[in-house]
Amino acid sequence: MLILRLEKHADKFLSRIPPKHAKQISQKIQLLRQNPKQHDSKQLIGYDYLRADSGEYHIIYQFDEKVLTVILIGKRNDDEVYRKLKQQ
Repeated sequence: MLILRLEKHADKFLSRIPPKHAKQISQKIQLLRQNPKQHDSKQLIGYDYLRADSGEYHIIYQFDEKVLTVILIGKRNDDEVYRKLKQQ
């Protein structure tokens, strides 16, 4: 299982959403730790990041042989997550 590293924006986002949604996202992140190449994961064009969906949220992440880094989490129908990604 990969070591989990949450970036500041992802950690802050999880602390602000309803507990039920945070739990669903956390469960998806645990699945990504076991297998970061999930069937629903997609490579983001122009970035070295992948995107996985959990309910109404996108999880933007990257991984290597030891660490899964969650870069951002955001609503699926909101372009804010991609604006933040461009700012990094």
